Amino acid sequence: MPHIRSIRRPLPTERPGALRRALRIAPALLLALPLAACGSDDGGSSSASAGGGAEQRTLTVFAAASLTKTFTTLEKTFEEENPGVDVKLSFGGSSDLVAQITEGAEADVFASADTKNMDKLVTADLAEGTPAQFATNKLTIVTLPRNPGGISGLADFGDPKKTTVVCAPEVPCGAAALKLADLAGVKLTPASEEQSVTDVLAKVLSGEADAGLVYITDATGDVGVDTITPPESDKVINDYPIVAVKGSKHAELATKWVELVTGSEGQQVLKDAGFGPPAS
Repeated sequence: MPHIRSIRRPLPTERPGALRRALRIAPALLLALPLAACGSDDGGSSSASAGGGAEQRTLTVFAAASLTKTFTTLEKTFEEENPGVDVKLSFGGSSDLVAQITEGAEADVFASADTKNMDKLVTADLAEGTPAQFATNKLTIVTLPRNPGGISGLADFGDPKKTTVVCAPEVPCGAAALKLADLAGVKLTPASEEQSVTDVLAKVLSGEADAGLVYITDATGDVGVDTITPPESDKVINDYPIVAVKGSKHAELATKWVELVTGSEGQQVLKDAGFGPPAS
């Protein structure tokens, strides 16, 4: 309802013309009140129909940091196919994300970079149904172009004279790094342990580290790094599961997102980004 200015009695010092003008305006304002009220009643429906009649909803997806590029691509597809839906993507280390969900953070979908952290969600009885495997990934070494730190392979990650960086052990890429090092007989001596694979990549790109261990998908495309893939990496494969979160306010949309990721369109996006197919 529009704001109606109150009309006060003129003070004796005011000109009589002001009173006459106020008396002329008052009836018009009173007549306008019913029309304004009707406009107010219709305001909500007109605002809802402004977006083509679709109800505005937000789908919150928690996903491993290594899925940033692919899920951002799929976000656009999903919003086009579901008018009125805003996909809110929250990326980070899988261990951090599952901890947030179990502690009460609102999420509709969880996509992990390993089964270990997905199992935590299942154990907490917060998974809606059985998680679906949708991709695989493996590690590679990244350096700045032309390899200014002179990194030759995984052995340099055990050389304290080299500045290397890996993910923390509780993060999927960190757990994979430890397995990789064990297979190669290398004791890791990193300068830092990061909470997500994107943080490892950032340290290399900024020149803070000579080399880092990241997923091969993080080094795919025009990223600005050179890669050295250890032969042992084929034996350390991370499985990526996804599931709708129990208690989601948008269960139907959550299911649709899972179907997009696991369906042919999502699988092609993941393949193009360098992800392997889900383990059989």
